[in-house]
Amino acid sequence: MIVPIVGKVTYSITMDPSVWIFDDRKIKLEDAFSNDVNHDDEDDELEKAAERWNREIYQQKINPPINKSINRFKREDILKNTYVMPIDDFLGHAEMKQDAKNATLVTSDGDVSISLEKLQNCYLLFSREGKPLREDGPVHVLFKDGSNQNKPIKGVKKIIIN
Repeated sequence: MIVPIVGKVTYSITMDPSVWIFDDRKIKLEDAFSNDVNHDDEDDELEKAAERWNREIYQQKINPPINKSINRFKREDILKNTYVMPIDDFLGHAEMKQDAKNATLVTSDGDVSISLEKLQNCYLLFSREGKPLREDGPVHVLFKDGSNQNKPIKGVKKIIIN
């Protein structure tokens, strides 16, 4: 249930989607493709990003923002919803090399090549109704523009930066 990012990166990293359910960066699937973009939400997101940056700088280590305490209501809500995780933070931590141009998504159905630009604008679907994607996972790749929302790239097991 892990997804490594390897290849033309400074740091090969291993993503563990099974713990993302507790991560504050997760987004409900229906909110990810909502057309109701509110400028206040953008400001809040920028504020949250600034807080994450400051926290990382001051702590001098990478700690993902994790919910410290989950109350009963929140726990029930988590178990009912389907979630995605933006991939851009992980690609930033891996630090892709200058000569990297494309990415190969290694899936259970074969390899899929996409541009780095397209990869940076993706969500990783990791949870359906609060449960990990065991049969066709560990993650599915969804483009942020929603173009493959009904036919995501399923069974992604590894990302190779070329």
